[in-house]
Amino acid sequence: MAAYKPVVVQACPKLGERITQDTLYWRGYKTPVQIKEFGAVNKIDFSPVPPYNYAVTASSRIHIYGRYSQEPIKTFSRFRDAAYCGTYRNDGRLLASGSEDGGIRLFDISGKAPLRQFEGHTKPVHVVGFLSDKYRIFSGGDDYSSNLWDIPSATEIVSYSEHTDYVRCGCASKVNADVFITGSYDHTVKLFDARTKTSVMTIEHGHPVESVLLFPSGGLLVSAGRGRYVKVWDVLKGGQLLVSLKNHHKTVTCLCLNSSGQRLLSGSLDRHVKIYSTTSYKVVHSFNYATSILSLALSPEDETIVVGMTNGVLNVKHRKPEEKNEKSQKKRQPTYRTYVKGRTYMPKQEDFCVSKPVKRVLRKYDKLLRSFQSSKALDAVLEPPIMLHTPEVTVAVMQELHRRGTLRSALAGRDEKQVNLLLTFVARRVIEPRFTSVLVTVADMITDIYQPVVGQSAIVDKQFLKLQEAIGKEIDYQEELLEVLGMMDTLFATFTKKRDTCLEESKSNGLTEIIETNRNY
Repeated sequence: MAAYKPVVVQACPKLGERITQDTLYWRGYKTPVQIKEFGAVNKIDFSPVPPYNYAVTASSRIHIYGRYSQEPIKTFSRFRDAAYCGTYRNDGRLLASGSEDGGIRLFDISGKAPLRQFEGHTKPVHVVGFLSDKYRIFSGGDDYSSNLWDIPSATEIVSYSEHTDYVRCGCASKVNADVFITGSYDHTVKLFDARTKTSVMTIEHGHPVESVLLFPSGGLLVSAGRGRYVKVWDVLKGGQLLVSLKNHHKTVTCLCLNSSGQRLLSGSLDRHVKIYSTTSYKVVHSFNYATSILSLALSPEDETIVVGMTNGVLNVKHRKPEEKNEKSQKKRQPTYRTYVKGRTYMPKQEDFCVSKPVKRVLRKYDKLLRSFQSSKALDAVLEPPIMLHTPEVTVAVMQELHRRGTLRSALAGRDEKQVNLLLTFVARRVIEPRFTSVLVTVADMITDIYQPVVGQSAIVDKQFLKLQEAIGKEIDYQEELLEVLGMMDTLFATFTKKRDTCLEESKSNGLTEIIETNRNY
């Protein structure tokens, strides 16, 4: 008896992921460490000085974590209600934050109690930051105002009330110590100069603004928010829009730059972090997370990525250390020639060859086909994991049953649920060219077998209508393609005729010239 031959599954080439230098670089981060906070993480900020600790603002606390610690090394909890936007000063010695009660607190990293408290906002303060001169703080709150404060005297310097909705984000210029920027839910981004009483520039973002970011040079501004847009503006040209990026599917909540300023990172409620090149503004890599993202930070040396999520989970990724070029003390492994030795050896006449039997492992559907259980073999390849991820296996088994002449019997005698599953698969895959020839035959047989029971089940009737609609659309597409091919054939024929006419004219002109030349002689 001949040995059973397994079903041959048609292999189709798959488009591999394009591997770039960015892909290799951003994949070089270790498996993330997850830390549970008391509430949604609304702000993450790295200290600009070594050892690059980072402050995490969540609920009514601000936790300070070491780069590799999973427990907070310090906690600021002197808040009556929620805390917002814990931000380091550029020397890493002071930390400022807003709060739900409208107050602003200034902490010394080495202490616990607030050094200063600034009162002036009447509603929650979501934006706090230091100007680059280290002695002034700017803030923005839900009372629509943007204020500037003096640290030594703990007094308000100036208050701007130009926004018409909540002020939810802001940043300060590193080049000019008097310039800071705020973004609001009134769809605008305003640039303020502490030396003036009004804003010096207003940019219309078009949607509520959740995050703003100023490049270190101070020339480019990035804004993001609801509406899925990340927009880049040229500040030096009066707020001219340079590029509008729409790579997210939900609200963009946070932005940050890497240490060189060549990569822009954006986090969104769609659970993705997109990484853009700041030269082409194309996505070069992306990270996926479990839940919606509220905050994002990258360490000053790009060694750590920290992401805060709505469920209070802090996701920390550390970069893998680079391998040293020094010779390791590991035991030397055998070379490649050791493994392939003897493969090309041709046995001699006096040699005695011992063959090792190769055990062939059959799939479940192959075992059932070998025992001529056609219906059960079809059931085995109609399981959701196979249908969704490897539909070519399902189609290959159907093709084998059709070759054997048992496909009709395998399709017959099925209940409502099984017929619904069959029709769903056929309606979804029949339009794929690699499956069309087989699935058209399957659809024809299903229609013949179950035509008498049409009208008895609403679910089956609905699937038949979907199949009819899918085939109708595919026929329309084919007709349109044939029309386009006809147009192209006509154009190509016209070009060919013109070319032939030009060649004939050139030949005739050449002959005339030759005759005239001979006459002259």
